[in-house]
Amino acid sequence: MTTETTSASPAFVELGLAEPILRAIADAGYTTPTPIQAQAIPQVLAGGDLLAAAQTGTGKTAGFTLPILHHLSTRAAQASKPGRPRCLILVPTRELAAQVEESVKIYGKYLSLKSMVMFGGVNINPQFKALQSRVDILVATPGRLLDHMGQKTVDLSGVEILVLDEADRMLDMGFIRDIKKVLAVLPKQRQNLLFSATFSDEIRTLANGLLHNPKSVEVARRNTTVEVVEQSMHRVPQAHKRDLLAHLIKHHDWQQVLVFTRTKHGANKLAEKLNKDGISAAAIHGNKSQSARTKALASFKDGSVRVLVATDIAARGIDIDQLPQVVNFELPNVPEDYVHRIGRTGRAGATGSALSLVDDEEIGYLRDIEKLIKRSIVRVEIEPGFVPPAKADLMSDERPPRPPQGRGGPRQNNGQRQGQPGRQPQSGNRSAPGRAEQGKSASGGARPAAAKAAPKPGAQPAAHPRKPRPQAALFSAKPGSRGH
Repeated sequence: MTTETTSASPAFVELGLAEPILRAIADAGYTTPTPIQAQAIPQVLAGGDLLAAAQTGTGKTAGFTLPILHHLSTRAAQASKPGRPRCLILVPTRELAAQVEESVKIYGKYLSLKSMVMFGGVNINPQFKALQSRVDILVATPGRLLDHMGQKTVDLSGVEILVLDEADRMLDMGFIRDIKKVLAVLPKQRQNLLFSATFSDEIRTLANGLLHNPKSVEVARRNTTVEVVEQSMHRVPQAHKRDLLAHLIKHHDWQQVLVFTRTKHGANKLAEKLNKDGISAAAIHGNKSQSARTKALASFKDGSVRVLVATDIAARGIDIDQLPQVVNFELPNVPEDYVHRIGRTGRAGATGSALSLVDDEEIGYLRDIEKLIKRSIVRVEIEPGFVPPAKADLMSDERPPRPPQGRGGPRQNNGQRQGQPGRQPQSGNRSAPGRAEQGKSASGGARPAAAKAAPKPGAQPAAHPRKPRPQAALFSAKPGSRGH
């Protein structure tokens, strides 16, 4: 290989990658390998197993895709069969799967290798069709891969390289059993690469059972946050957070903001609130179809949507260059998720800002996060220009209670559903709420509310009449328990 056929920087040339890959790197505008790439690529090219830790946004995807492309393009392949990949890359989410496979296409555009992405939430038939042709690199989520394995549409007997990307998230999402099922059918002789943004004791246990005499690469202190990200927080009641966020976006003229919520419902309600306030927003979470998630992410990237509201799982794999602002609308209850969240900004050396809105009930989460990252998050006073909304406005946008279970659901002593005003009688109801006070007959032909409890003639009254169920037992009054 000579350097005359490529415009790639000498730093990438020195890594020993094949010339077609160097051309693709130059086309992508890469000039200098990131620390994880400079350390991981030579180790993967050497052919051994690798355990690599790098913060999200440091270029770790290229750290394994570049040497994999080199290996597959320079090694003699075994007998090629349809649906029999040579490399399997397992990732936790649809978005990350799409992102990784896109990187494979970008870096391998001058190679004859074929790649495919496989995940759930979409029609499986196009995947069946793709597996009827040659597939060199398969990027998949565990669940959909098991579906194909069960239907015998994919053959993993030819896998030469296995990659577990974002392995910590896969364990958090409960994929360990799925991973073990996949491992059971793979060839014993293969190269294993385990990449993760953060390491836990569970990850190291998995690595011990999966990797053989691995090399270890760790480019940042364990579970640290990106140093170039400015981290701060506001103390604010949960009920005021939506209005404060809208105020901050307008006051600071933020044009691209990624906001994290703890629940899917919370993401929907926040996006609705922002749109009502004239701030274009979209929600992305697991209940959204893949097409809706793809559309929302594309709109956010091209600027037509100003705010993307996401849950942790849906946001995994979102890769946006120069994303300036991340907001934790609610702190995660898993401290490591905070590291992943704020890692969406400050990527590849760029600066970024991460703001957290912290209610009194989240102080425990805050302490856990600060303990993990080994630094205090700066407390910032809310700007004087913010005026909290009136109490009536707060209550109008709260999540309604869940529908009552069973035919009638929980009711108060007088037969009326708790929290609902009296309603007009409807014929045929067993005990229409609001018809009569306790102990009186209801009009309209319906059975009196107390009729079932009336004693038969000559019967002895109960010694201990049943006490009405207290309202406190029907709906929890614990603050912050609803919607999280």
